[in-house]
Amino acid sequence: MDNRGKRQAASIFGGMGFYIALLVCVVAAGVVGYFALLKDDPKPVEDPIPSSVSEPEPPQSVIAPDPEPARPVINEAPVIVENPTVRPILDEAPEEPEELPVFDSEGIPLNEDDAPVMDAEPIEAEEPMIVVSPLAGETVAAFSAGQLTYDATLGDWRTHDGVDIRAEAGTPVVSAAAGTVSAVEEDGRMGTTVTVDHHNGYVTTYASLQPETGVLKGDEIAAGAVLGAVGNTSLTEAGWGAHLHFSVSKDGELVDPAEFLGE
Repeated sequence: MDNRGKRQAASIFGGMGFYIALLVCVVAAGVVGYFALLKDDPKPVEDPIPSSVSEPEPPQSVIAPDPEPARPVINEAPVIVENPTVRPILDEAPEEPEELPVFDSEGIPLNEDDAPVMDAEPIEAEEPMIVVSPLAGETVAAFSAGQLTYDATLGDWRTHDGVDIRAEAGTPVVSAAAGTVSAVEEDGRMGTTVTVDHHNGYVTTYASLQPETGVLKGDEIAAGAVLGAVGNTSLTEAGWGAHLHFSVSKDGELVDPAEFLGE
């Protein structure tokens, strides 16, 4: 090859070599920079601790003091102790009841051997009360202390504390049992009235009698003794005509005369 050709080839390769070398340098610089970035990657920066927040102090050991001994509570004012109250003992055995005496058929008390006690007084039995009907006649008004009945005289309804027995005027009225005449009076509502106390809680009353009676207050009478005669002196029962108003009470409470008479 001649000299001219050599110069052209050197000129061509000389220009291309420059660019190749430059390219190699750029690539090398990029590779070096890449590895340099990977090697020098900075660590994340932690937030600084604020100056206002103080670090906690280490725990300190606490020693509890020994407890003080208990002290008695002393009252300044003296306490006055009263005398004790003596009470009976409730669990004591009760006293045994006294034995009741035993009597024979004649009322004489007997001892433990069923022998009569000679120095004891015999018990006297009370006489039974003999009760008779004060008047034989027709009952025109019955006892009704807890129920209203029609009153033909006053024309209204009211209770009736006894029985009304109709009979001929002047028919004798007798005491239903023995006792004491406690009152003979002229009642403004019931007319001539005789009251007899029988000394056992019973009291009998006989009203609407004729004004003349056969007894006085304080007389002791027997069962069947004549007290007076049938009349018509009761103003509130005049509608029945001649009759006897008969009532009975026991310890102050009204009772049905039919029960007292045993009817």
